[in-house]
Formats: sequence, structure tokens, C-alpha cells
Amino acid sequence: MSGRAVGVDFGSRRIGIAVSDSKRVLATPFETIKRVGDQLVEHGRINEIVTEIEASVVVVGIPFSLDGSEGPAARAIRSELRGLRKRLSVPVVEQDERFTSVTAEQSLRRGGTKGTKKRDVVDQVAAAVLLQGWLDALTCPE
Repeated sequence: MSGRAVGVDFGSRRIGIAVSDSKRVLATPFETIKRVGDQLVEHGRINEIVTEIEASVVVVGIPFSLDGSEGPAARAIRSELRGLRKRLSVPVVEQDERFTSVTAEQSLRRGGTKGTKKRDVVDQVAAAVLLQGWLDALTCPE
């Protein structure tokens, strides 16, 4: 596999975006897309990012329940994925995102990021955590 990857963390108010380097070693927070209630607009921005960074794959976090089952949040994301897949010209793969937001929050807290600034970047950091997990699995298969 080659080309950069885009990580997407769908939330109810914001969509966190992360990108990988061209060698697919490191995921970096990239952007937060504010939800505007129009998936065509939101997915359009994701498509712009994919084009802008010349990504060859998009990795979307699926919020499984702690026991690994699919709850309402996971089903909602799967529904949104159908529209995103139609919009993008690159493969869209799924990644378990359990604990990514918690990990992101802890990382930001340790770094001293608070309040509004934390809210603005936590989704990007969560996207980076899920994308990094996917990248790591590519280099260290189980």
C-alpha cells in the first residue's frame, strides 16, 4: 500500500480529521469539521481533504460497545458511511475506535490543553489515535 491515509472520527457535533505521512508511519491531527446538519457539505469537505493531500484510503472509526457489539452509535456511523463511500473515489475502511476519545482527552490534559482549545482539537486527536492504530496494524499484523 502507498499514499497517505485520512482518519475520520465522526461525532455528533464535530468530525475529527487526521492524516498520515506518505510512508504511512505517523498520524497527525489535521482539522475539525463542524457539523452543519448537511452530510453532503460535511462529506464534501472530507473529499476536498482527500484530494488536497492525495490520500489513497480513508479510515473511519466505528464506535463499538465495550463488549464489541454494535450499538446505536455504531449503526448510525455505518449509515453515514454508505453516503461517504458514494462520495469518495478512494477505499473507505473501518477501524474500531473504542477509547480513542478517552485517549485523546488524556493526552491533551497531560499536555495542559484546557477548555475551548481542548474542545476544538480533541476530535482531531481522536482521529489521529484511531488512524495511528490502523497504521500500526499495517506494520505489525497480529
